[in-house]
Amino acid sequence: MVEETVVLPSRVKNLFEAATVEEVKERMAQLTPESERQWGKMNPAQMLAHCSATIGMAMGKTSPPRILIGRLLGRLAKKSLIVNRTPMRRNSMTEKSCLVTDERDFVVEKQRLGESIDRFATGGPGVCTKHPHFFFGPLTPLEWAVLMYQHLDHHLRQFRV
Repeated sequence: MVEETVVLPSRVKNLFEAATVEEVKERMAQLTPESERQWGKMNPAQMLAHCSATIGMAMGKTSPPRILIGRLLGRLAKKSLIVNRTPMRRNSMTEKSCLVTDERDFVVEKQRLGESIDRFATGGPGVCTKHPHFFFGPLTPLEWAVLMYQHLDHHLRQFRV
């Protein structure tokens, strides 16, 4: 199978850009343990832990297998989300290893996510896994950086920050 090269539009937000990292951290600073979700089941602390887990996946800390629906639709969804910058939909599919259902400490998880973002951003392309995304399939480091921004934006919007 030939890997398709995706051409990203200029000025797409990604976690390799310092200004984008700063924007995300400013939005995270507005989040409180009492922030109300607009959809989904996670509370703010669980969401922060979930976002740390997904950044860990991007850096190869977990390597979940591809799923059938991703093999069938992943390429189209990847183009929509990463290239066309369509925001993630409410209640999007979550990889099992990134699900957080237990109670978490908000302060600890906020600190952990900030550190995860910093490790990803300062690590640059070399920090990204070569393992395919469970749904989207193979991603370049820049595509991982765009996806991680899109994912954080999705969950910050979930709590109106």
